[in-house]
Amino acid sequence: MTRSARPDRAVLERACAAAGFDPAGAEPIRLAENAIWRLTGGVVARIARPGQETSANREVRVARWLERSNVPAVRALGVEQPVTAAGHPVTFWRELPQHENGSVADVVGLLKLLHALPKPDDLNLGALDPFVRVTERIDAATTLHDDDRQWLRDRLYDLKGRWADRPTGLPECVVHGDAWVGNVVVTDEGPLLIDFERVSLGPPEWDLASTAVKLTTTGSVSRAEYTEFCAAYGTDVTEWDGYELLSGARQLRMTTYAAQHAATHDEWRPEAQYRVDCLRGRAGPPPWQWKGIM
Repeated sequence: MTRSARPDRAVLERACAAAGFDPAGAEPIRLAENAIWRLTGGVVARIARPGQETSANREVRVARWLERSNVPAVRALGVEQPVTAAGHPVTFWRELPQHENGSVADVVGLLKLLHALPKPDDLNLGALDPFVRVTERIDAATTLHDDDRQWLRDRLYDLKGRWADRPTGLPECVVHGDAWVGNVVVTDEGPLLIDFERVSLGPPEWDLASTAVKLTTTGSVSRAEYTEFCAAYGTDVTEWDGYELLSGARQLRMTTYAAQHAATHDEWRPEAQYRVDCLRGRAGPPPWQWKGIM
């Protein structure tokens, strides 16, 4: 079962009319939690979920701040945005040139630039919430047994309590919030940071843990790659007292993301259930070979 493009196209057309863009010939790039469309003239439109106006507005403001700060990143277009169409906030971006996925080394290079920036006084980024939308994802995970969903809720409750009393670590800074190779692209001019939906103020260890869990949880990053990552940044987050908490939160996010989408994509049901089984101790010790979805 796949998501239909028709509702997104109707939203796109209304948003383009409001922002002054031509939707004729628009092509979908990715239709998932957020729908990404390519317009003519080097424009990309991003349609967010209803109720995400604050997040969309923050993404645009963060992109403009990063541009002023000379951080290589995707650029928001200079129009009044976001535009709301049929309840969906829609933002418009400069289309990226030809590119490929980033590497672990690209991620750490951009994180060092981001984490070194002074906290902006005019963005009101808010505090990092590692558990944003996890409750909604569990509620939407209708392919899981009730017992598994309750276990996920209990796990969420436990992690939230521990987060409030987490160990002291590196000084807080602006964090990307979802810093992994999927949110870095490489062009002829070098790596660029993308996707600012979760940018906020918080512990830099949260961003570092995104790569660490690829080693300790999923096995998708090699020991050599991770050693290079730590050397480039100057610390190994897995040695921090709070790492088990961060990895647990990351595991929960990855699992509930898969479980939510398994409800509308039958082909992802086995992967969602496997991730739950891993967390519940039914599939042996980590690292597990979790497969990507979407």
